[in-house]
Amino acid sequence: MNRLLYRIFNPVLVVTLGALVLLSRSMNADTPQSVTSQIVGAANAFLSILNDRQRSAVLYKFDDDKQRARWSNFPAGFVPRGGLSLAELGEAQRSAALALVSLTLSQKGFEKVEQIRDADDAFKSMSRDERLFGKNLYYLSILGTPSEKDPWMLQFGGHHLALNITIVGEHGVLTPSLTGAQPGTYTVNGKTVRPLGQENDKGFALLNALDDAQRKEAILNYRVADLVLGPGHDGETIRPEGLKASAMNEKQRAMLLDLISEWSRIVNDSFAAARMEEIKAGLDETWFAWSGPTAVEAGKNGNSYYRIQGPKLVIEYAPQPGEDHVHTIYRDPTNDYGRAFTSK
Repeated sequence: MNRLLYRIFNPVLVVTLGALVLLSRSMNADTPQSVTSQIVGAANAFLSILNDRQRSAVLYKFDDDKQRARWSNFPAGFVPRGGLSLAELGEAQRSAALALVSLTLSQKGFEKVEQIRDADDAFKSMSRDERLFGKNLYYLSILGTPSEKDPWMLQFGGHHLALNITIVGEHGVLTPSLTGAQPGTYTVNGKTVRPLGQENDKGFALLNALDDAQRKEAILNYRVADLVLGPGHDGETIRPEGLKASAMNEKQRAMLLDLISEWSRIVNDSFAAARMEEIKAGLDETWFAWSGPTAVEAGKNGNSYYRIQGPKLVIEYAPQPGEDHVHTIYRDPTNDYGRAFTSK
């Protein structure tokens, strides 16, 4: 498989990104270990078409904690990233970079990433600042050496996006990762796009599926305006609040799991399956907390914060007050950056 990927990414034999993504999707039904092998092949193929300067800029040591924590919801002009931006790559290199990112994610996860990047293009047209915004101002870096056995890490992000994907053999860990969008709603070819629309709609649906007593438990008596455990808050904790899933009925618990999946299933399906089992195992000790209005117009993004917190899970959904602009964070306090697999 690695030879095939090398041939595909060789500049003389470059195919379109669309074809690469289709190839990636055909691979995703495999076992976690075979998916890791395919991702390693795609990473090496990408590295093989960089020149020495570019390769040096992309590669970091796996134990480079400074680079590992260099992610943010702000544009790279405010918070510089490591690695290379898509804008610094040639067409073939950019296709190879995006094919690598696509392969580490599920189809739905990659679509969400592309919608977030397109939102930044929409914001660029509104702000008219090409130095700070745009879909090619997203950076890729690799920590460690791509390996089918030893730990390494892929980072991809920019404004309102930070994917930190640690790969250790059959394990692919997406936490901590940040997804967001500004604007939260935009139009492309006459079609309305909401990159985090499902996160909004499913959150309101769960809240409104609770009875009065449950809602009283879930709704906080204070307002939360932004992420508590966002960028720069690695290793910190917050006290669980709200309604425990053990106090929900089966339909409500299923809705909670479906809401969680909007984050847990961003990563490649083969990695996400094991992650969902972890989350299900701790569901009774998982809390749902809400802050803000309890109603929203259908098809619109609201201004309400919510948090989902379990033994191995923290999710925060945080719209910015008065704006169609949202931040979210996805963490595993026991395994951010794959620590559970790399610190043994």
